[in-house]
Amino acid sequence: MTDDETRQIDARSLRGLAHPVRMQVLRLLQADGPATATGLAQRLGESSGTLSWHLRQLAEHGFIEEDAERGNKRERWWRAKKGTTRLETAQFRRDPVTRGALSIYLNQTVEHYFQRVATYLSEDWGPDWEGAGTLSDWSSLRLTPSQLRDLNAELLAVVERHTPADPDPDAGTVVVQLQSFPRHVLGDEA
Repeated sequence: MTDDETRQIDARSLRGLAHPVRMQVLRLLQADGPATATGLAQRLGESSGTLSWHLRQLAEHGFIEEDAERGNKRERWWRAKKGTTRLETAQFRRDPVTRGALSIYLNQTVEHYFQRVATYLSEDWGPDWEGAGTLSDWSSLRLTPSQLRDLNAELLAVVERHTPADPDPDAGTVVVQLQSFPRHVLGDEA
């Protein structure tokens, strides 16, 4: 898979990914680059044997691969596969076989988003970054499902336009979290 390819997560790969440790491992490999089971185990407070098993599971389901350019016979390095993964949650919500895996995946994702924001808020970024980030909330928009889909598509297009193929060497890593969903108004729940 190349950088611009998108892989659709199917039921089998969702069940393979939906484990808190595997999700943490995948995020670390995506964010920080290749690592060994030993290095990941130290970062996550797990045994290297446990991490080796989770790494093999991620590889079996196509999320990571062995980094053949690194390591030796004693030390295996792993890296996240290039490209984007996409999960269409609607196809798994009503299926009793995948509903549990979807729940784990979504809960771990939301927890990760929260932790990332909490970490950002607790750190000192200095004057260059002051005022560059934002936490915004538009909680009273009134949209139809179609309008919400259109809004999401436009927001994703904006992020893609601002994602350079060849980043400036002075550029920092930036997180953009997009969360848009309907909410019930108190008293409107049916």
